[in-house]
Parts: sequence; C-alpha cells; structure tokens
Amino acid sequence: MKTASASVPASASVDEPKWLTDEEQRVWRSYIEATTLLEDHLDRQLQRDAGMPHVYYGLLVTLAESPGRRLRMTELAMHAKITRSRLSHAVARLEKNGWVRREDCPSDKRGQFAVLTEEGVRVLKRSAPGHVAAVRQALFDRLTPEQQKSLGEIMRIVAEGLQPSEAGADLPWLR
Repeated sequence: MKTASASVPASASVDEPKWLTDEEQRVWRSYIEATTLLEDHLDRQLQRDAGMPHVYYGLLVTLAESPGRRLRMTELAMHAKITRSRLSHAVARLEKNGWVRREDCPSDKRGQFAVLTEEGVRVLKRSAPGHVAAVRQALFDRLTPEQQKSLGEIMRIVAEGLQPSEAGADLPWLR
C-alpha cells in the first residue's frame, strides 16, 4: 500500500493521487504535531487558570471586541470557525457560568444575540494575562520576527483558501 510519501512513477495513472514528497510529508507532520500540541497546551492552561476550554476563551474575546459586546449567534460561529451546534452548546455553558446571555433579535424572530455579561468581562480580564503569556511562551518567543511574519502570511493564505465565498460553500458555521 502506498503512503503519502511514496514516490509515484512517471507512468502512474491519471486517477493516482499526487503523493506528498518526503519533504512535504515532514512539513505536514510537523504542522499536525505542532498545532495539536499548541491547542492542547493552551486548552490545559485555560482550564487550569480560568476553568474554561480555549474555544470558550475565544468566544469571550470575540464578544468583548464586538460593538456593544454582542454578536448574532451566526456571526459568532463564523468568527470562531465552529458549527452552529457547537456554538449553541458552548454558549449554553457560558450562560450557565453567567459569562454570556442570549437576547432575541428584534428584527428577526429566529435570530439571537450572544452578549458578554459584566461577569464575563471580569473573567476575561482575569484570564487574559496568563493566556497571553502561554501564547507568547509557546509560539512567539520561539520564533524570530521574520519567522513570525512568514507564519502569519502562510496561515492567512491557507485560511483564505479554505473559505470559499461562493454560495453553498461547506463551512462549519453554515452547518
């Protein structure tokens, strides 16, 4: 059985996948390992210091940065790059903690807003310094300014390529 790093002979059929080169395979596996470890590291830090997973922290930050500390649920799902179902579950947990509340949308009977509460603001202010220190230690302190710039450019290109704008695109927040 061929692996992603197997060499493909010149006579390979058109249906044959374009296998990753050995170097591409090394890059891919390094990316997977690094992103998995980074997400785990940040998740553990936030669970330990703030009692919330990384995704919840991201939701609180997004709401804090939004006008009136509120966003429609669909917009919040889009910012977080998660499904509406996952967002609904997360917001329910944040509501239970008193950090977020839902409000009906006056212009759309089916729509709802997620609103950051004063308690949510306090939790965010308490947890932000430790989170920023964890991000800095795990990522930015390990890279030169040039590497940071390159990483930002690379991730922007990848993200833009995975977010098609045409109707019917299969994106998490549309599911």
